[in-house]
Amino acid sequence: MLNTLSLLIGITLMYSTPFVFGALGGVISERSGVMNIGIEGMMTVGAFIGAMTGYYTESPLYGVISAALVGGLIAALHAMAAITFKADQTISGCAVNLLGPGLALFFCRLAFDGATMSMPVENKIPKIFGNKVTGLLANLNVSVITIVALAAAVGMWFLLYRTKWGLRICAVGEQPAAADTLGINVYKTRYICVIVSGMLAGIAGASITLDVMAQFTPTAVAGQGFIALAAVIFGKWKPMGAYFACLIFGFAQALTVVLGGGSVAIPSALLAMLPYVLTIVILILFVGKSVAPKADGIAYEKGKR
Repeated sequence: MLNTLSLLIGITLMYSTPFVFGALGGVISERSGVMNIGIEGMMTVGAFIGAMTGYYTESPLYGVISAALVGGLIAALHAMAAITFKADQTISGCAVNLLGPGLALFFCRLAFDGATMSMPVENKIPKIFGNKVTGLLANLNVSVITIVALAAAVGMWFLLYRTKWGLRICAVGEQPAAADTLGINVYKTRYICVIVSGMLAGIAGASITLDVMAQFTPTAVAGQGFIALAAVIFGKWKPMGAYFACLIFGFAQALTVVLGGGSVAIPSALLAMLPYVLTIVILILFVGKSVAPKADGIAYEKGKR
């Protein structure tokens, strides 16, 4: 019983890590007033870049860094469309979700001799205790990036609510015209937040292919970006709220693994549905009670109120 519980906790933490990075990306973008539903596409690109770089350099660190940089580059395209050209942010985000998997699959074929999946990465992200622990400690031996995810959530909370820069981000997301009159550069602030959002989404993707899995496949992300966005809403656009929401979704994923390997015969298709059904249920129950930043999704034009 204790072994099963520790296993469930360990798997929950592992599966929640990509959700956390993706959700934090959604939080900082939408706190600045830019809706970013392109998290899924950015995660997919990050998943491929992380796996490819990790395979060829044999360094998971380089894989994570490169995924963050490319995720930020994709996010810059979304920022340009949404902020500079004032395009509909929902359509722009959908375009990113279509572009991301296409780019990942195209470059995967180039990098791996026409294959639609990468070669397995031998050097995955290291565990916090190494690979020599046994027993209950082995089940709780999560990777370093899981600890980084927690630190990122705490760091973003401190940034948004305890620093001058964070207060400016919140002001831009609530009342951009008023923030502009106080000398805050609304466009610059939003650009930075959206690019950081893409970098976090890229890291989320890399954490899938360098920790949860060992290679990139076309279904590596499989809707996890949308679950991360649901965590943003469930967490009321707050970093720690989103973090705990991600733990709930990670727990749902862990249940599919633990129950699937148990003695009770549960159809695998039914277990696979659990995280997505939970997402829908949570959105139905909580979306009306969560209030987004007032300027979220609204393009700002200087001089107009």
